Amino acid sequence: MSNLRFEAVSEASKRKPVEVTAPSERPSEFFGKKVFNRQKMYKYLPADVYEKLVDVIDNGARLDRNIANAVAKGIKQWADENGVTHYTHWFQPLTEGTAEKHDAFIEHDGKGGMIEEFSGKLLVQQEPDASSFPSGGIRSTFEARGYSAWDPTSPVFIIDDTLCIPTVFISYTGEALDYKAPLLRSLHAVNVAATEVCHYFNPDVKKVISNLGWEQEYFLVDESLYAARPDLMLTGRTLMGHDSAKNQQMDDHYFG
Repeated sequence: MSNLRFEAVSEASKRKPVEVTAPSERPSEFFGKKVFNRQKMYKYLPADVYEKLVDVIDNGARLDRNIANAVAKGIKQWADENGVTHYTHWFQPLTEGTAEKHDAFIEHDGKGGMIEEFSGKLLVQQEPDASSFPSGGIRSTFEARGYSAWDPTSPVFIIDDTLCIPTVFISYTGEALDYKAPLLRSLHAVNVAATEVCHYFNPDVKKVISNLGWEQEYFLVDESLYAARPDLMLTGRTLMGHDSAKNQQMDDHYFG
């Protein structure tokens, strides 16, 4: 055990650089290629459906289930053209990482055969098992399921041969089991409160959009060194250690 860190450092020193080949095309040619963005929506959806979906995304209008089938049909056509065979409701559970529930575009036709189908119902909502996630200690069998619901504000995208549908994930009793549901609720609360404040200065304000800035700094830790740190593995941060050789204690700002 006393040599664990030395062994981790030794293992890390044996790592070989991973060669990455940069795309030969111009960035404008492949950026968003596998994302069902507004350009794809405009191409694959009927004009009236496109307008309603944009209203849902931009103004928070309620999603009309009557257009869900049309949206699913357009997404399915685009997915087929990109060689997609499966779809998944994709969410970020409280247990970190991402979770997915994969299904094929295949349904029994009731006559002993198969049909390829992707309806609005399959797009909008699924019922993954919630018992594997922190769900408030619910133990009843009929309460073990959770609900994943499509979030239209995040674009659908493709990874390999799978159509990934960004969703929120909640328990049978309505508790949020992911990071996105609380975020969307917070954005809504900030929008309502900030809009009321803005009305003191400008009564024409309709909506306040909150933006999140990504921190530009990140740290890469070798897997062997990570495995030797229980604090990193359990909490995702360092709880033990000492200051680095060069810090920012004497800097008044980042440009010092």
